[in-house]
Amino acid sequence: MMTFTAQQVAQLVGGEIIGNAKSQINDVCAIEDGREGCISFLYDARYLPYLDSTKASVVLLSRKLEYKGTTSATLILVDNAREAVAQLLRMVSEVLNPRKHGIEQPCFIAEGVGYEQENTYIGAFAYIGKNVRIGKNVQIYPQCYVGEDCVIGDNTILYSGVKLYHHCIIGNNCILHGGAVIGADGFGFEPDAEGVNQKIPQIGNVIIEDDVEIGANTCIDRAMTGSTIVHRNAKIDNLVQIAHSDEIGESTFLCAQVGIAGSTKVGAHCTLTGQVGVTGHIQIADNCVFGAQSGVSGTVKKAGIYMGTPAFDAAQWKRAAVGFRNLPEMQKILYELQKKQQ
Repeated sequence: MMTFTAQQVAQLVGGEIIGNAKSQINDVCAIEDGREGCISFLYDARYLPYLDSTKASVVLLSRKLEYKGTTSATLILVDNAREAVAQLLRMVSEVLNPRKHGIEQPCFIAEGVGYEQENTYIGAFAYIGKNVRIGKNVQIYPQCYVGEDCVIGDNTILYSGVKLYHHCIIGNNCILHGGAVIGADGFGFEPDAEGVNQKIPQIGNVIIEDDVEIGANTCIDRAMTGSTIVHRNAKIDNLVQIAHSDEIGESTFLCAQVGIAGSTKVGAHCTLTGQVGVTGHIQIADNCVFGAQSGVSGTVKKAGIYMGTPAFDAAQWKRAAVGFRNLPEMQKILYELQKKQQ
């Protein structure tokens, strides 16, 4: 990692220095693990006690915390320390992982593929099918597969091992991490008269709008007809399953191991935390949050926080959970009352 001074960091993030502006840093660490030469950040009051003893050379500190103690670290006061460190890490990432250019060999680029040679990167062993359209500044890493008639928007990155099946559309400024599969067949079968499961052809596609990030080994299935759609700025974690004909709303978060059955619409600005399961053919309103391992078994019409299986209002669920924990003791009391009545 490169070496920066506190002054350089303060100029980058628009911060106010308290302490030695010449303090040097070459790494980033958590406040509780601070060591000489690293920069840390603090935006949560629960971690303020660590600031008294941290060995970090520089700490980005949110102004709202109003620190009154003494510390050996140089402080950089900013409006939002988490946002400031993200800005710093983006700059460092660009230095450590610069954009690639050129066409590596061996790779296969079929006839009719449209792309700008000057600003496009296609890695070794990538396969680009017929009539694919590739936007400006696209990065396609080694061993990617892009099927026929796909469209990839400007500034999009496909990391190693991404698979785009035919006719899928990826917007601008998207990031697809290794192992993501976009456009595999939806899970559609119908038993015939003899009870043999017959495959229903899935002839639709997947549309990923602008500014979407898709985690490693996530699968988004193509629609039976029409499109499976992920709207702009949605952020999808690793190991998520989005079934055929689903629609994921703008700026929605899907965390690890979320599974959504087919033909379901998830609203905008929702958060589905780890291992949430959603049944098919329902709708979820905008601005809903579902706690980990919730089971969404029916349409959710109202914004709110939900937990449990089946999922219901989180405040009520917490009270119900307390009651469930107390069931053994309540059962014991009930047995004792029954014995007294006998």
